[in-house]
Amino acid sequence: MPRFQPFRALRYAPDILSSVTAPPYDVLSDADRDRLAASHVDNIVHVDVPLESEGNLRYDQAAKRLSSWRSSGIMTLDAHASLTVYRMTFCDESGRERKTSGVIGALEVVDENSGGVLPHERTTPKAKTDRLDLTRATACNLSPIWGLSLGRGLTASLETPGTYMGSVVVNGVEHTFERIDDPDRIRDICGLIASHEVVIADGHHRYAISRTFRDEMRSSASPLASSAELTMTYVAELVEDQLSVAAIHRLYDLPDVQVFESALLEHFDIVECPPLSPSITSWMQDNGALVLMRRGQSPRALKPRHTDFSGVRALDGSRLEDALGTCPHEVRYQHGVEHVAELVESGAADAAILIRPVTVDDIRRTAREHELMPPKSTFFTPKILTGVVLRPLDLPSGG
Repeated sequence: MPRFQPFRALRYAPDILSSVTAPPYDVLSDADRDRLAASHVDNIVHVDVPLESEGNLRYDQAAKRLSSWRSSGIMTLDAHASLTVYRMTFCDESGRERKTSGVIGALEVVDENSGGVLPHERTTPKAKTDRLDLTRATACNLSPIWGLSLGRGLTASLETPGTYMGSVVVNGVEHTFERIDDPDRIRDICGLIASHEVVIADGHHRYAISRTFRDEMRSSASPLASSAELTMTYVAELVEDQLSVAAIHRLYDLPDVQVFESALLEHFDIVECPPLSPSITSWMQDNGALVLMRRGQSPRALKPRHTDFSGVRALDGSRLEDALGTCPHEVRYQHGVEHVAELVESGAADAAILIRPVTVDDIRRTAREHELMPPKSTFFTPKILTGVVLRPLDLPSGG
């Protein structure tokens, strides 16, 4: 099972958190990045998303800026190793108030297929080395991977508040942070996480980069080698009440739309579909249907013929891969019904299919069976903010 341990966190002062934190780099548009950078000279995007216009020098500039924040006291290092409890209060798509609690610490970086830390879906290739180059330059874990513990009791172990370290409200979601530095409590929480497998919910690419960086530090006998054996991770319990999982829908670029539709109709029946609205995903779940979208056409509901998918996992993404296996197409991924509709109507995609979210039971079963879902099967919300804590790697074992 994977090690999980505290580290000496690098933190902003609590009273400026609302101005300096940001969503994860991979959900930010260029306009989002520019807006956040303009909002505060010390916003974390200046380091975590350095300007591409600066070319390869942007990583050196990011490292210099982070170093200046540390030396000037804009960010300060905890005196002792600690864990950070991260709580979120929000309303899900149904309007129900939800609360989730997890903990940020340093999780062991394990070899692929060696167990302990498990992926839950196949990943799409990423040629860019952006995150690796940024880690090399800054010698710091800037944003946490999101992990899910397969054990029981983590939520209960986090109920007692720690030392309040600030809160931020973003898009109606309240993010609250607490520090735990009591050795006994740290030992109990770390032992609980380390006694069970951890499933990567979000951040597969960052975890793979951590593995590459670890191997580089090992081979070069770098002073950072010990710290690189772990990577900053937020861990929550894999239970229904703690998770809000949305779907990531499919956009298709097609050489022949008619061939594409014919391939679908071999395995799906067309059924009556309501008008497109944000609530259509609830209708899809209630009716066991997907939704096909084409520019200038009314949406059409697709109901899978279950006898046609014998031996295929009961996931929309898996069924689509099977049905379109011999049909020429390129697939892209997009969350949010309104964003998908905009892309189809603008002609940015030839077609789109709205799929249903996977369930927590699907995720647990996939993990326990050591299988993988199709790429982009899950979109965990709300997103963990970047800038709440950073993990410097220039300290023994990261702490």
